[in-house]
Amino acid sequence: MSPTSPGTPGADIPDARGRTGLDRTGADLDRNPRVRVKDVELVASAWHVLRRTTLEYLGDDGVWQTQQRETYDRGNGATVLLYDQAARTVLLTRQFRYPVYVNDHPDGMLLETAAGLLDDDDPETAMRREAHEETGVAVGDVQHVFDVYMSPGSVTERLHFYAAPYDAASRSGDRGGLEEEGEEIEIVELDIHDALARVRDGRIQDAKTILLLQWAVLEGPFAAR
Repeated sequence: MSPTSPGTPGADIPDARGRTGLDRTGADLDRNPRVRVKDVELVASAWHVLRRTTLEYLGDDGVWQTQQRETYDRGNGATVLLYDQAARTVLLTRQFRYPVYVNDHPDGMLLETAAGLLDDDDPETAMRREAHEETGVAVGDVQHVFDVYMSPGSVTERLHFYAAPYDAASRSGDRGGLEEEGEEIEIVELDIHDALARVRDGRIQDAKTILLLQWAVLEGPFAAR
């Protein structure tokens, strides 16, 4: 395979976000002695980055196999389950998601926990920022739950999961999101049993939300003590 061609935005000249060197990510990886990265090609670098990597993998039979893998790099993210333990409610968002709409979701309006990319922040700071932007809740005490690779076959993203209490009585308004980013977010407060019922019947289909709701009743604020 030919390396990334000269004059490629994001490689040797800046892309629309001013980035260069995107074709070198992963080229020097050596943590696994059974993997040798041979070439990294930058396929696309619009907002996120698509790479095609040629590597050699040492199989159990002792033979080195040449493989190609495409990886979609959108950065890492953070999400938070906002809950009111006394009222037994959770605070979710509903917004239009084109990728699910084009893949058989009835209307693309997905119920989710508040979430967003880290950008240049640490995970907890990003989580607090996104929770406030999407729901208006200023997160106080917070619990780190776990970190998950959400689609490891092709997407590099690692998502940091948190949970935090909110006061249902102090809530005001039912809309969130940043207008300059084209966000139109409905804030949805659900009883935890209603939320779980929506997982079972398919009205909640977002993976991060399902993971946090199940954690909440197995180990978290709504677990039997």
